[in-house]
Amino acid sequence: MGYLRYWGAMVRYAVIGGSRVYYGWLALLACGVVAGVVAYSHQLERGLSVTALSDQVSWGAYIANFTFLVGIAAAAVLLVVPSYVYKREDVKEVVLVGELLAVSAIVMCLLFVTVDIGRPDRILHMLPFIGRLQFPRSVLAWDVVVLTGYLLLNLHIPGYLLYKRYRRQRPSERYYLPFVFLSIIWAISIHTVTAFLYSGLGGRPYWNTAILAPRFLVSAFASGPALLIIIFGTLRRFEAHDVSESVTELLRKILTFTIPLNLFLLGCEVFKEFYTDSAHVISARYLFYGIGTHKMLAPYIWAAIVMQVLALAVCLTPAIRRRDGPLVVASVLCVVGVWVEKGMGLIVPGFIPTPAGDLVEYTPSGHEIVICLGIWCVGALLFSLMTRVALAIQNGRLEGR
Repeated sequence: MGYLRYWGAMVRYAVIGGSRVYYGWLALLACGVVAGVVAYSHQLERGLSVTALSDQVSWGAYIANFTFLVGIAAAAVLLVVPSYVYKREDVKEVVLVGELLAVSAIVMCLLFVTVDIGRPDRILHMLPFIGRLQFPRSVLAWDVVVLTGYLLLNLHIPGYLLYKRYRRQRPSERYYLPFVFLSIIWAISIHTVTAFLYSGLGGRPYWNTAILAPRFLVSAFASGPALLIIIFGTLRRFEAHDVSESVTELLRKILTFTIPLNLFLLGCEVFKEFYTDSAHVISARYLFYGIGTHKMLAPYIWAAIVMQVLALAVCLTPAIRRRDGPLVVASVLCVVGVWVEKGMGLIVPGFIPTPAGDLVEYTPSGHEIVICLGIWCVGALLFSLMTRVALAIQNGRLEGR
């Protein structure tokens, strides 16, 4: 009965007693979810023909978002380590927000995979006792295992801590601390395995690079803190939740190191592709300069690089980096820049040209865009509800009797 009262109290607090801004935000997200469901119903009815995907370019916006969000989920470790390992009390006040962000990101990852496979009933083929997961031979099976495991870890740790805080009881370290240390290792593994999915495809030379996994991790450790800075700035303004300036400063310092490192690794890839000038450089040439009239991605990748450079400039300039406004703008530039570079800038060039030498450009269809927005709204809605409840429990506004 205690758990039932706990869940009932959380649900009531999540949907009752909020401000008009909060309810307006939820209504906006709900509209996005409904639009996404309607668009996805059309895709279920007519198949992937409503998308711009084809036999030549079989991965597009769905997998680009999946790849980016795996990094967002992994970036929660940047709050977990200083909070639980180094016992920083300022970070411990907001670490649950990072873990809840990881939960929302993994849920969105699973939704993007579901809409990408066309027929969701095919997931049954991977379930034990119903189908065959092909574990451990398949890298895809490894990805399923690590993503599911990371989701369960990030549900258990904040769930247990919040329940104990709700009951005004002291949590026992043996019930959560081992899982914390396991989640640190697991966070690295989820993005590493995702990178292996690409670099292990021998027929796609653009992805066959040993530094793809480090690139994934570094870009995740740039976009994740940037998104957290945006979230903490929003909490300060609309939820009156005082996030310590030292936490924001920690995240800014992380950006100061990870953004140039991400650009450096991208530069290493550019050097390898263009200096050798092998037959496989055509994918990189299409990405950065275009081939003939096929130049769809070139403006985006250059814009992504410029956005990351501008974000780095703000983080390095003492006169403006301490102000919330410019730092939030820099964080937005970082998130969008990494999304373009790591999403469409990585996925699409891997398919161009095809093994037969065809140049087939890809631009997401309207259905894909609406479905993607719908899934992002699902994640944002889930995160908003969970975060409001978590902050209320942490601040003592929601307690068990």
